[in-house]
Amino acid sequence: METIIASNDTIRLNFLMALLRDAGLAPVLLDQNIAAIEGNIGAFPRRIAVAADEAAQARRILLEAGET
Repeated sequence: METIIASNDTIRLNFLMALLRDAGLAPVLLDQNIAAIEGNIGAFPRRIAVAADEAAQARRILLEAGET
């Protein structure tokens, strides 16, 4: 697994997860539990990760969508 983006913005993360899923990838949202434990104050960003062999495609999709 490779992390392709990290953010505290849950709406953005949900959008990016949907974007990657629509492209046929299988993204995973990491660090949801630690964010909930710390009270969602933003101290621990959540990360989106994909399989190593999908990382280049995922980065290209995010770049084409204007997300870096």
